[in-house]
Amino acid sequence: MVTQGFALFDTLIGRCGLAWGARGLIGVQLPESAPGAAWARLRRRFPDAVETEPTPEAEAVIARVRELLAGARDDLSDIRLDVEGQPAFNLRVYAIARAIAPGEVSTYGEVARALGQPGAARAVGKALGDNPWPIVVPCHRVLAASGGMGGFSASGGAETKARLLTLEKARTSPAPTLFDLEFSVAPSRTGQ
Repeated sequence: MVTQGFALFDTLIGRCGLAWGARGLIGVQLPESAPGAAWARLRRRFPDAVETEPTPEAEAVIARVRELLAGARDDLSDIRLDVEGQPAFNLRVYAIARAIAPGEVSTYGEVARALGQPGAARAVGKALGDNPWPIVVPCHRVLAASGGMGGFSASGGAETKARLLTLEKARTSPAPTLFDLEFSVAPSRTGQ
């Protein structure tokens, strides 16, 4: 009997992967730049996982991730995670990150303050960099204090992070975007 499995699936941003076990999701893999690299990374990260058809629970997660990456507003916060082996500090950071709704953002410092550790912004960044469940634990929604992307450990780095935020229509700056501006249409001229 397979105790851990994984599967790759296509999304609007590329080929992603999901790994699961009896206690829930053990990992999510974002797309890689080279063909086959997502598969290889999943094999390295989860050597006991066997490539197989998704369980019904995993299939439901795959469908929700696809929808989120296509612009749906799903926070994925009810997805069961297998947290065995995760440091307590990281789990606290992940819980705060999971509470950030699609289209919203926070900063490393704000997450640190929410933890009651206002000087721990770097530790928050490290915990998010170690996040085994990107998208489900939305580390991409946590930015630098300046509003910049900060780091992102997935392939493509900050560019991938910005792309995910764009898909969610997240506001990363107080400056208005073209989507915020109201345009009027000039009245038609008679006789022309």
